[in-house]
Amino acid sequence: MEANLFLLIGSGVLIAAGVYLVLDRVMMRMILGLMLMGNGANLLILQAGGQAGSPPVRGRESVLYGEKIADPLAQGMILTAIVISMAMVAFMLALAYRQYRYRTADVIDLDQEDKAIAARPTTPSAAPDHDASDDLQTGRTNSASDDFGSRSFEDPQEGGQG
Repeated sequence: MEANLFLLIGSGVLIAAGVYLVLDRVMMRMILGLMLMGNGANLLILQAGGQAGSPPVRGRESVLYGEKIADPLAQGMILTAIVISMAMVAFMLALAYRQYRYRTADVIDLDQEDKAIAARPTTPSAAPDHDASDDLQTGRTNSASDDFGSRSFEDPQEGGQG
């Protein structure tokens, strides 16, 4: 199998430009980067399908290629990838429009809540399964921290069903 060097270089350039754009903080550049990476991957799949040939239909032979037929699997995979990438881009454009409506900015800032979670201590009392009723001064659990009512939720409640 001979690969077309021009298509391989083109797919490499598309994927490299896509990675560069995805690493930016502007939403539209991220979307364009994902589109470029998808198109570069489609070119690689096209190259993996082998050389051109007659249509992959029984009894249809072209004058140029004769009995040598093209690989239909690569063509089907590329068609499926185009449809999926179109739906993904439409969804991302809807998200970008929603972000613009709420923030009127296209730049994605650092999330302060993520910074606070990353800076949280690793002690067991700071784990997310502990509630806010722990001791406020020390942050440790105490015996009355989870006093929501009866000792067990299986105990019958007063005024409940007989």
